[in-house]
Amino acid sequence: MHEMSIAMAVVGQVEEAARAGGARAVTSVRLRVGELAGVVPDALAFCFELACAGTVLEGAELLTESVTARARCGSCPGTGTWAVGMPPELCCPGCGRATDVELLSGRELEILSVRWEDGPAGARTREPIPEEA
Repeated sequence: MHEMSIAMAVVGQVEEAARAGGARAVTSVRLRVGELAGVVPDALAFCFELACAGTVLEGAELLTESVTARARCGSCPGTGTWAVGMPPELCCPGCGRATDVELLSGRELEILSVRWEDGPAGARTREPIPEEA
């Protein structure tokens, strides 16, 4: 299950940034996950909770934003873009070919924001973490 390695990587990066920022506790992490990233959201949420145990992220909420996979055909400028779906349909709906198709979105896996408590002033949001920029 590669969701555990993803969760551990996210927790590691967030923990490093949160500690550098003086965080007492991370309250939420928001991720952007593409439809073609090969991530099962429920499995990622489960693994995230396990990976957070014993860290400054313990108890943090994981929020995910799904990104629809979209493509464009360079040979058919009038076709525009289309949702490729899952499994991906990379043949152009205009010309029926896949030779000049560009995948525009759907493979994203990135940390969008982190919310943490950094002392008596309360919670604060940090967007984006420099490692993801």
